[in-house]
Amino acid sequence: MKLNVENPFTWTSGMRSPVYCDNRVTLSFPNIRKYITKCLADVIRERYPRANAIVGVATAGIPQGALIADALDLSFAYVRAEAKKHGLKNSIEGKLETGAKVVVVEDLISTGKSSLKAVEDLREAGVEVIGLVSIFNYGFRETHEKFKSAQCDYVSLCDFNTLAEQAVATNYIHSTEQARIAEWNKNPQAWSDGFVNS
Repeated sequence: MKLNVENPFTWTSGMRSPVYCDNRVTLSFPNIRKYITKCLADVIRERYPRANAIVGVATAGIPQGALIADALDLSFAYVRAEAKKHGLKNSIEGKLETGAKVVVVEDLISTGKSSLKAVEDLREAGVEVIGLVSIFNYGFRETHEKFKSAQCDYVSLCDFNTLAEQAVATNYIHSTEQARIAEWNKNPQAWSDGFVNS
């Protein structure tokens, strides 16, 4: 996690955030990578035992998803952010049978846009999405409502509040900084708009 309240990070959506969580770096550390894979595989075994395929969301969900599929000995595919403009023009790469029961893998959930776009693409292709898992979830109320509206069950290993508490406990941030990022987490768009217009 990176924290910068004074000079926030800009997300792909354009929203400003004082917090940036990059789970991709975990892939560089075998012990951490294996631990995350085990934890997510355990969640899938317990919560989604009917799964017969794992689908990663491009790009960060691809390596995580492939590792999990290998651990569970399940088929793997991935969903592009948009269909290729050449070749077969696929948005879904890999072999998924119609009616396949899949669990979607993301590295993190922020606004939920890319996750739910992948779920929609899979459903349109005749695939049954039985759940979605991620390493981290920013825990935005609006995002939760989007998943609920899309009737997509999801589980994350860690959320924003847990991360913030751990950051204070390990002296990575001060409690006053925790209060400031908590304000952002309650209404990220308003916080972002206020920062841009200040």
